[in-house]
Amino acid sequence: MFDEMEDVAEGGDGRFFNSVYIMADSGARGSKQQIRQLAGMRGLMAKPSGEIIETPITSNFREGLDVLQYFISTHGARKGLADTALKTADSGYLTRRLVDVAQDVIISEIDCGTLDGIESKAIVESGEIIEPLRDRIIGRVILEAVHDPFNGEVIAEANTEIGEDLASEIQEAGIEKVRIRSVLTCASRRGVCARCYGRDLATGKLVELGLAAGVIAAQSIGEPGTQLTMRTFHIGGTASRVSQQSTLESKHAGTARYEGVQLVEKKDRSLVVINRTGSLVIQDSKGRDRERYQLVYGANLQVRDGQDVEPGQTLVEWDPYTFSILTEQSGAVKFKDIIEGL
Repeated sequence: MFDEMEDVAEGGDGRFFNSVYIMADSGARGSKQQIRQLAGMRGLMAKPSGEIIETPITSNFREGLDVLQYFISTHGARKGLADTALKTADSGYLTRRLVDVAQDVIISEIDCGTLDGIESKAIVESGEIIEPLRDRIIGRVILEAVHDPFNGEVIAEANTEIGEDLASEIQEAGIEKVRIRSVLTCASRRGVCARCYGRDLATGKLVELGLAAGVIAAQSIGEPGTQLTMRTFHIGGTASRVSQQSTLESKHAGTARYEGVQLVEKKDRSLVVINRTGSLVIQDSKGRDRERYQLVYGANLQVRDGQDVEPGQTLVEWDPYTFSILTEQSGAVKFKDIIEGL
């Protein structure tokens, strides 16, 4: 609802100017979910057990609910109260357990001298880069010298702390993996060393001796647990569901390449993928991979191998809600040992 409102907004910047919209858009009070329940419909409700009740509440709070709808909505209210009472204690207990385990992890020396580390690369899910390499290596210390893959020049020496500019330079050079120091491979006899830990996010500099890194980590993991518990209470027990993705779009200009893709060309010359292990890669002018997408069985390819693509161009389309069985040959269909209706 809010997305459609933004499309037809009166202001040129895609925003309305009224009190309800301003409250939700600013983040100060209320959310899109709550305004949907006030002006749209309450929707599907969740029981205290977590199951979704099949009958949706089609009325909103402004119109008012009838007796049955009000009764169904009490399930959601109970879920909020039950979660708040039970799970807040659980998440507090989790924080205590984490602190108990990690309290000995303190910064005990500047450099442990280890030659071990871990490999860091971008987090990619279904072809989409969720967290780029740059964001993952900022503030860490390089284990081995980083070389430009094309001319062999040294971009960064070993034991260099990676700042914002250096991280951007490494990513722009087309490097996909960097070996960095990590607390998992630190060789300190007690606690961890400053170079393996990296930057202190509070100061923006290399971490100081004596910092209680373990306790900070335990609290950082435990605290969001409490916040997530409280989220149910604010929404009021409505069930939310993420819609399935059905297209892939290019984020960079480049050339499309198929890797391990088996295709069938239909009569209308459209291409359909008939295997589950193929990938579609977008390469730049130097032949470096900028994007990589795993292809879904039965997907319709909108680009051909070697075709130039523009940013925002649709590469693949598929129906996420149907299961297809595709044939490689044209011909007549014959059923065998099948009874219709069973």
